[in-house]
Amino acid sequence: MNWFSLAKPVIVAWGWRRSLMAFLAGAASVLALAPLNFWPVLFVTFPPLVWLLDGVAAARWAGIRAAFAIGWWFGFGYFLVGLYWIGSAFLVDAKTFGWLLPFAVTMLPAGLAVFTGVGFAAAHLLWSPGQFRILTLAAALSCAEWLRGHMFTGFPWNAFGYALTTPLPLAQSVAIFGIWGLTFVAVAVFASPAVLADHPGDARRSLRPVLLAGCALAALATYGGLRLAGNPTAEVDGVHLRIMQPNIPQDERFSYAAKPQIIERYVTLSEHAGEGTGADRTSDLQNVTHLIWPESAFPFFLTREPDALATIAAMLPPDTTLITGAARPADPVPGRGLRAYNSIYVIDHNGTILASYDKLHLVPFGEYLPFQDFLERVGLTQLTSVPGGFLPGERRRKIAVPGAPEMLPLVCYEVIFPGEAVPTGERPGWLLNLTNDAWFGISLGPYQHFQQAKVRAIEEGLPLIRAANSGISAVIDPLGRVTAAVPLGHAGVLDSALPRAVQATIYARTGDVMFLIIVVGTMAAGLAMRTRRQHLASTRG
Repeated sequence: MNWFSLAKPVIVAWGWRRSLMAFLAGAASVLALAPLNFWPVLFVTFPPLVWLLDGVAAARWAGIRAAFAIGWWFGFGYFLVGLYWIGSAFLVDAKTFGWLLPFAVTMLPAGLAVFTGVGFAAAHLLWSPGQFRILTLAAALSCAEWLRGHMFTGFPWNAFGYALTTPLPLAQSVAIFGIWGLTFVAVAVFASPAVLADHPGDARRSLRPVLLAGCALAALATYGGLRLAGNPTAEVDGVHLRIMQPNIPQDERFSYAAKPQIIERYVTLSEHAGEGTGADRTSDLQNVTHLIWPESAFPFFLTREPDALATIAAMLPPDTTLITGAARPADPVPGRGLRAYNSIYVIDHNGTILASYDKLHLVPFGEYLPFQDFLERVGLTQLTSVPGGFLPGERRRKIAVPGAPEMLPLVCYEVIFPGEAVPTGERPGWLLNLTNDAWFGISLGPYQHFQQAKVRAIEEGLPLIRAANSGISAVIDPLGRVTAAVPLGHAGVLDSALPRAVQATIYARTGDVMFLIIVVGTMAAGLAMRTRRQHLASTRG
């Protein structure tokens, strides 16, 4: 194959053709994510990005705008196709929010693509001919992805590194350098075929980076395979979980009139194994130590409905504890309406609330509005339709659970934030992720969410228990193995033991330090190489 003949039309592309190529590359790259996980497609979509940057490399400062545009169009295609499902949330109450759907599904990708554009612009400033430019792109783009995960409350959804988290052995390296380090590796590996067009007459020289990329993938797989083989799933003695997934449509969960039906459905599913899957199922709760219900389980404040608490108490045997999501009313403030937290309760067989946790990292526009008071005055409200929006909790912390190791709760998308899931000094025995993916129906969204939850378990070396209203409820061991699950779109329960945690991983102990060292070192080397080339060129001139 003549790689130069493939690269030349891309390098010389101009105007709308260049933008279209970048957009299509971004859109096709979504095939690498859950549920398809067809990551080899990135060997096709990433090399053209290198060639597009080659085409603007000659004009250093004037080329910044062109490089940014390449990155923006790539990011826009990637996020538009990868996040289209967000529009489903605006159809739950279509009368109120339906008109916002086209804006949501285009403006969010457009905003996120700015980070990708910045990454390409930074790569352009450090760009120099040669094979090292592949690492320059990897460093600049993974740094931009890191910024996307942290700035403006952060939204690290679908970081490029998730393409290398399936099959499971490839994902194990996140225990060393996290998803951001894997993003650096992914960009470098998938962009490497671009150098095949550099030296048409020297195949051996051109193949070297591609062979190194293959060796990197083999090293990831070998390390992951050895780690999995050396750490079989172990279980915590005496803990028997039951996870209930009711699969209730989102519009019903908003209705207080549906209270009797919702409580009855929860109790019926919880007391009988029903349609769920899992090992060692029982027909009642006598052998269950911990019953787990999903996020925001009730269309009412549980603490203000004594009959609901009494029903729960009557259902629970003496040695069974319920962990459930629920809205928790905040203390009243003079001059303000009723405010609430998105919370998790731990409830004993007497109906007593033993502990609670308030969600800390809220979803912008979903659970609260930036500039809440102003936007409410002009008629806007967040999707949850809670007047004034939800309030954030004070801090993320582990909580004691009777009969089990200490647990650290993560509500909904709190699980997508690398390094933030487990604060320093709060390492628990297990992670609990209560979520409600019914907002997004049968779409890519719940699969992507589940994929990211598995990666948090591997990063931290902690088992993760996941209960969804509708989505994917599962038991995940500390190496990301799914030991039991209820699939998307199904109602049921699963019974399982609690997997045992492994020793704290390197990433759990050091966070993003290793990634930042790699990125800064690579960018410094790229800057030095470019400076040296410019100096040599000026000397010869």
